[in-house]
Amino acid sequence: MSTSPRRITPLLAPSLLAADFANLQAETERLAGSAADWLHCDIMDGRFVPNISFGIPVLQAIHRHAKQPLDVHLMIEEPQNYLQAVRDAGAAGITVHYEACPHLHRVLQQIKKLGCRAGVALNPHTPAWVLQDIAQDVDLVCVMSVNPGFGGQSFIPHTLQKVAELKELLTDAGSEALIEVDGGVNEQNLLPLVEAGADVLVAGSFVFNAPDPVATLAELRAQLNGLFSAAN
Repeated sequence: MSTSPRRITPLLAPSLLAADFANLQAETERLAGSAADWLHCDIMDGRFVPNISFGIPVLQAIHRHAKQPLDVHLMIEEPQNYLQAVRDAGAAGITVHYEACPHLHRVLQQIKKLGCRAGVALNPHTPAWVLQDIAQDVDLVCVMSVNPGFGGQSFIPHTLQKVAELKELLTDAGSEALIEVDGGVNEQNLLPLVEAGADVLVAGSFVFNAPDPVATLAELRAQLNGLFSAAN
């Protein structure tokens, strides 16, 4: 039976994929006192996605300077082989792709045993209903609003409908999993996404390409606080 959807103050998770890789320490440290709730870290292997980002040593380096929890998104094949190393490198949450895990339930249990938030990412072509049988086993669902692998892509409009469908599915299942949206998030789609059911907004290029990323995050936080206050 459906229950009333649980609402939290929406979280902001700037994606370090869009940061200056030559100055990751400085980029991480300047976000320390910002409106960022998490730092989103994309690890790519050049197999699951047609790009390579960074791996475990860079994640460790980021963790040494980060004040926010690291939200690690594994865009890789066979993620189960790297979960322990990712946790040890500082991940607070680990998200794997539905499309990369033939034994997804087992992988989620492995992540939970490591003490991390267990997330599942869905590519744009993957419908929300595929998670029906594991809705109560997942802590976070990352809805890809662009095709994974590259930053700076345009938001796919159908994502709004997909988020709403996913929210309904999770509510019907009695799941308290957070809904995260990753890709093309900006000031124009931020509030519609939250109204559709999103709990965590991953913003990369919009934040780091701005003249002042900290000020941009503050502006997004003000928008979110205004919406949440009005709804409550």
